[in-house]
Amino acid sequence: MRTAYPFDASPLVQPVDRRAVRAFARRLRAEGRVPSMFGSPQAIIGFVVAGVVLVFVGTSVLGVFATVLFAFAQSNTPAAGLVGLIPAVLVIGVIALAAVLIVRAVQGSAERWYRLEGFARANGMSYVPQFASPGLPGMIFTQGRSRQSTDLVRGDRPRFVEFANYRFVTGSGKNQTTHKWGYVAVKLDVPLPHIVLDATGNNGLFGSNLPLTFDKDQRLGLEGDFDRYFSLYCPAGYERDALYLFTPDIMARFIDNAAALDVEIVDDWLFLYAKRDFSTLDPATWAWLFSVVGALLDKLAQWTRWRDERLADGAAQAAHAAAAASALPVPGPSAPAATAVPFLVPTAALRPPPGVAAPGRRLKRGVPWVAIIVFGVMGLFWLISQTGFLGLFFR
Repeated sequence: MRTAYPFDASPLVQPVDRRAVRAFARRLRAEGRVPSMFGSPQAIIGFVVAGVVLVFVGTSVLGVFATVLFAFAQSNTPAAGLVGLIPAVLVIGVIALAAVLIVRAVQGSAERWYRLEGFARANGMSYVPQFASPGLPGMIFTQGRSRQSTDLVRGDRPRFVEFANYRFVTGSGKNQTTHKWGYVAVKLDVPLPHIVLDATGNNGLFGSNLPLTFDKDQRLGLEGDFDRYFSLYCPAGYERDALYLFTPDIMARFIDNAAALDVEIVDDWLFLYAKRDFSTLDPATWAWLFSVVGALLDKLAQWTRWRDERLADGAAQAAHAAAAASALPVPGPSAPAATAVPFLVPTAALRPPPGVAAPGRRLKRGVPWVAIIVFGVMGLFWLISQTGFLGLFFR
């Protein structure tokens, strides 16, 4: 990431000491940074399901071979004794295979934690295995339930940056869906208007892959080829501010480095999203993410100077009130009568403070009409087909 971070991917691929991995996993569990093997509902459910499957498979195998054994026993041959061993051997084999798979899954998680922690340390960062409900202001963090960030790799030089995977759940029962995202969170110096860059290259059949739809009236066309790669949304009335922030050189950085990512600027955060894991054991993925963030960090300092002119009136009133208060004499027995004292408010005091006026803090939501119409037509077709009405036309 240029001079922002070193880049050393060797901890992701070099051989590891198994004893060190086990000791590291024990320390994480002892510190409460990860749940114990039986410390989460998911783990308990997994072991219960595995046990039920083993019992079912074992019972079925024993039943089949008990029938075969009975048939051989009736024949009164020496082979009957050997056949009687087959069910026990198969059941033991199934149990042993299940145990090996469970152990490998547990060891795989421990090795992942160990490698990512080593990678973070080698690159001047820190590692957090998981963090429930991160509470960030980005759009993906307000959806569904069971929200959790995992494999967080964080750094704070020259500014705070967090790479992580994220999960949340929507629906229930058979309609339950787990949504998987990767994100990069970059802390900005000042709050900025809510702006979304919807990458056109990762859109699906029904349009944007983002979890929210925004009012089309807020879409702003920019010069050059930018609109081929991103659809930019900004709050109504903040078009000039968006043009100030997205100068040609910054647009070029986004096109060259982040065209495969969706981008959201909200409050004093910049988020990069994709529907894939970011925090992985793949050195190529990390090299790409580091290069993206490094290219953007060089330009984010330009945004520090932005101010919302809509806050200027409030700043001016506060400055005038402070100046007027300082010009009045202090009351007392010998204080002269108050007289009008002319004063000047310094120009610098009239500059708006950092912040965003209410209209610019959040984009207005839209309605995903395309998806609604498509699913509506599909539902109507299914309903008509169930009535047999189509049979009048197709015979």
